[in-house]
Order: sequence, then C-alpha cells, then structure tokens
Amino acid sequence: MDQLKISRKRLLETIAVSAAIGATANGGLHRLALTEEDRKMREQFITWLKEANLEVRIDDFGNIYGRREGRNADGPAIALGSHLDTQPCGGKYDGVLGVLAALEVVRVLNDNQIETELPIEIINFTNEEGARFTPPMLASGGLANEFTKDYIYSRKDENGITFKEALENIGFLGEEKNRIRHVKHFIELHIEQGPILEKENKTIGIVKGIQGNNWVTVKVIGQTNHAGPTPMEHRKDALVPAAKMIIKINELTKEIDGLKTTVGKVYVKPNVTNVIPGEVEFSVDIRHEDNELRMYALERMKEQLSTIALLHDVEMDMTTDWHSDTVEFSPAVIQSIKNAADKLNYSSMELFSGPGHDAKYMASIAETGMIFIPSINGISHNEEELSLDSDIEKGANVLLQVVLDLAKALSKKQIGA
Repeated sequence: MDQLKISRKRLLETIAVSAAIGATANGGLHRLALTEEDRKMREQFITWLKEANLEVRIDDFGNIYGRREGRNADGPAIALGSHLDTQPCGGKYDGVLGVLAALEVVRVLNDNQIETELPIEIINFTNEEGARFTPPMLASGGLANEFTKDYIYSRKDENGITFKEALENIGFLGEEKNRIRHVKHFIELHIEQGPILEKENKTIGIVKGIQGNNWVTVKVIGQTNHAGPTPMEHRKDALVPAAKMIIKINELTKEIDGLKTTVGKVYVKPNVTNVIPGEVEFSVDIRHEDNELRMYALERMKEQLSTIALLHDVEMDMTTDWHSDTVEFSPAVIQSIKNAADKLNYSSMELFSGPGHDAKYMASIAETGMIFIPSINGISHNEEELSLDSDIEKGANVLLQVVLDLAKALSKKQIGA
C-alpha cells in the first residue's frame, strides 16, 4: 500500500471552523463544557461525522461517537479522539486537535477507499478540562467506572447547574447503551502543553504515560483582628505563615527531582485592607511520574507546613480533594507510534505527560497511547497557545499511520478492488 498522507489544507480549514466557535478577541477560545458555544461546536462536529458517512451516537455522559465499520463488524474498535471543550480564554488546539485530526484520518481512509479489518471510532469526550464541572475528565472517567453516574450527574457549576441539567439544556443527554464498550486500542493526538519537544528539537512525542497527581487544600487558621491597635508580637496573622508555606512548597521541587508543585488558588478571609487575616485557604497541585515519590513528597510537605504553623502559633489543616496515580501506556501502541515516526522520518522522543488527558482513564479499558506535537514556548491553557501548521500535519500523519497499523488496513488488492 502506498504511503498515505493527510490533507494539510483540509485539516487546517477544519480547525479554523472550530476556532471561530467561541472565539475570543485575542485569538483563543472560550468554550466551556455543555454551554451554548459547546452545543454549536458539537452540532458542527456531528455534521462532519455524518458527511464522512460515520454512524453517530451519543451516550449518557454526552460523549459523541462516530463509527466507521471494519470488515470484522464484531471486532474490537480502534478508538481515536480527545475533547472539544476549552478552558476560559484557552487555546484553539488543546483537545481540539485530537478530535479533528481523527476526523481527518477517517476522511483520508474514505478518499482512498481503504477498508480496515477492525472498526474505527472517533470520540469527543465531555468536560475533559474540568473548567465548568470538577473534577476534570468526568466523562472518560465515567466510561472507566472511575466515577459513578450519580456522582457525575450531581456535579454543579458556579451557578448551581448540575452536569445532568446542562446536558439536558443543550440537548445532548444520550443513552447508556451508546457507551463504547468493545475497544482494543485508544490513541490520542495532543499538543504537548509543555516545552520539552521544542527544547529538544523533536517533532513527535511518544508518550509513555501520564504523571500521577494530587489536588490538596491547605487551610491556615489564625485570628482576625484590627490592624491598627494590635501589636505585631500579639498577632496570629494567617497570611504570613501561609506565604511561607507556599514558598516552602515551591522549594520542595528542588529536594525531589522531577516533582512539580503549583499553588493555583488562594483565598484570604476577611480580605479587608485594615483587618489582620484570620484564615487563608490555598490549593496545591502536586505531580510526579513515580507514585512512591509523589506520596513521599506529600508527607514531606505536610511535615514542613506543620512546622511553619507551629512556629507561628496557628492551626494548619491539609486535605486531599482528588488524586490519580501514574498511568503507563501500552508498549504495543508506543511501538506503533515509534514505527510510524521512523517511517515518516520525523524526529521523536519518549516522555511522560504532565497534564492529565482522557487517555488516562481510557487506559483502563483499552491498550492506550498518546502522540504529542510541540507547543511553542510550552504555552497552553492560554489564548497565546500555538502549534505550527507543519507540526500539526506531521502529528496527524503519525496518527494516520498508527491507525493503518492497528486497525489492520487492507489495500484495494487485498479487498478485491
């Protein structure tokens, strides 16, 4: 079979249509899960799926599937996809690329009348970002039984709207029988969202797995008092030790190689200019590819924060809100991605993913792998997010070759054409 290539022009035009739905003034996207913007994008996506002669269905989590049958109609599917929802004022490639490149792969198969032994399914997962409903990756987690349906349906946004209500509001509450069940492989193409590929001058990232992570809430309780008459030595200012804790959390990354820590949210009470803060609450995101080292880091952090609290005569409470262990991807899929990159003469390297992705949960129900392409300056979840057209084309070509391999593509000669 001659080496097939995707249509760069068609793929970029498809991405451009997506980029206009929920577009921001600064060139990004604001398309939160199950909003009106998401509804418009979903309807456009379904139009494309139908134009590609795919069988469309929607499950009870709002996941959208487009199925292309294979010769073995009862065989396990090769699933491809990602998500079309974005962060507030996010980029136009994160998630979107994986869904629309999968669509382009199917279009190429159709153009060339290529039949595959196994069926192919494209998936758009609901609420991967977790920007509207937390935690992230709710719908793929539901497929993997990481979250119960009741738990997912009960998640509320900041306006008190539940996940189920939002699905109903935009007309995308499907049926449980439509969930993907019989799947052999899952492959997700994604921008790296980090600087490693660009720094190493590599075109393709062969993802070995996804780092484990914990979300922790730290609460520091001191004593609220008037800023004027209260002497410094009599204060129980919760903000001062909290600030020292945040610095210590950052310094912990120098102690444990490969550790990543982020304090993303800080709440100060009562948050008044002339009142000594009596309570501070902040979030910590902590990640490492080694589960044991990550848990050690959590214990070390708790020890250090407790010491700071004791020295400042304040109380400190630390609770884990969410955690997810490291996931390692399928060696067979990793090898297929490597073979594809080598076949196309694209430079590549193996790496772990720092962010979580739907592939994390799909790995529990299918042999899974991910393909990364470079992100300029490592920027993502930002309107300035950018991946070069040439890298998008190459990533999609690798995805195409992996699908031809894993779905067992048949030449016209093999199928008697």
